[in-house]
Amino acid sequence: MQLGLIGMPQVGKTTLFELLTGTTDKGNSQGKTNTAIARVPDERIDYLSGVFKPKKTTYAQLELIDIPGLMPGAEKSATVFLDTVRKADALLHVVRLFNDESIPFIYDSIDPIRDIETISYELLLSDLDLIEKRIDRINKNKKRSLMLKELGLLIRLKDALGDEKPISSVDIDNEEQEIMSTYQFLTNKPLLLCLNLNENDIKSGQYPKKEDVVRYGQEQQIPVVEVAASIEKEISELEPDEKDIFLEELGITETGLVKISRTMYKRLGLISFFTVGEDEVKAWTIEAGTSARKAASKIHSDIERGFIRAEVVDYQVFVELGSMSAVKEKGLFRLEGKEYVVKDGEIVHFRFNV
Repeated sequence: MQLGLIGMPQVGKTTLFELLTGTTDKGNSQGKTNTAIARVPDERIDYLSGVFKPKKTTYAQLELIDIPGLMPGAEKSATVFLDTVRKADALLHVVRLFNDESIPFIYDSIDPIRDIETISYELLLSDLDLIEKRIDRINKNKKRSLMLKELGLLIRLKDALGDEKPISSVDIDNEEQEIMSTYQFLTNKPLLLCLNLNENDIKSGQYPKKEDVVRYGQEQQIPVVEVAASIEKEISELEPDEKDIFLEELGITETGLVKISRTMYKRLGLISFFTVGEDEVKAWTIEAGTSARKAASKIHSDIERGFIRAEVVDYQVFVELGSMSAVKEKGLFRLEGKEYVVKDGEIVHFRFNV
C-alpha cells in the first residue's frame, strides 16, 4: 500500500517522511517525489521474535510517497501535485501547527483549517473536472443508452462535489462500486490528518485552534493524529536508552510512526496475523474479514491452492502460556477450515498439499 504525504510547502512533510522511513534523501527539497519503505512497529512482533529467536524478523511495511508541497495558485505545482496524489492508495495530509522563523511559510499566520480546506478544494476541483469531462463524453456517445448507470452515478457524484462534499461521503451500491474502480477519484481516497506540532505543544497537548481542527475531523469523519516531527527526528538519532528518556520527558507514549500506522490500519480496515518459527517471525497485512484460505495466499498462491487447514493460536493466549507446547497442553491450539475468518494478532500456521 502506498501512503502519500501531502500538504503545503514547508509544513514538515519531508522531515516526517525521513522520520518514518529512516532515510535522509533530500530529493523532495528540489521539488522531486521521494518514495521509501517504512517498517510498521509492532510490540507483538518484538515479543515473538524474543521467544523464537529467528534468523529473520519481518515487520509489516508501508510504502510512503513524499509529494512536493502544493503552492496555491501555481498551475505547474498543482499539476505535479495532483498527478502524484492520484498514484497513492491513501493520503496523509501534514498540517503545520508549529511556529519557526527559520522555516518560512507561504502565509503570515498559522491556520490549520485554512490549509486543510485549501488542499481539499484542489482535490475536489480535480475530481469535478474529471467527472464533467466524462459526462460530456457519455452524452456525445452513440451508445449512451448502455452507459446510463455510469451516467447516473457521475451526476450524483458531481452534485456532491458541487456541495463541497467529498466523493467518499456518497453512498455507493455494489454495481456502482465496480464502475468506481475504473476511476481514481482523489476525494475518495482514505485520508488522515497529521498535525505537526512543536516541542512545547506536543508536551502540553494544547495548540492554536485545536478545537476547530478536532471539530473539523469529527464533522468530516477524518482521523486526526498529532506529531512533533522535528523533535522526534532528533530523538530517533539518539541511543535507545536516551530515546526512551527524552520521549518520556515530552510525554510521548507512542511515536509518530506508531500513531500513523495504527490509525491508518484502522481507517483502511487492515489487520495483521503472524507466522513464527526458527527461520522467521513475520507480520502479514490483510483486510479485516479475510478467510483463512485467502490469508494463505498472502504467503504463497500454492498454499491457497492446496489449503488443508489453519492451525491458529491467539496471541494473548500464547503470551500468557509462554510456549506452543503449553498452548497445546491446555487445548487452546485450534484447527480451522478455509472459511474461518482470521483475527488481528493471531499466530497462524497453514497446512497445505499441492
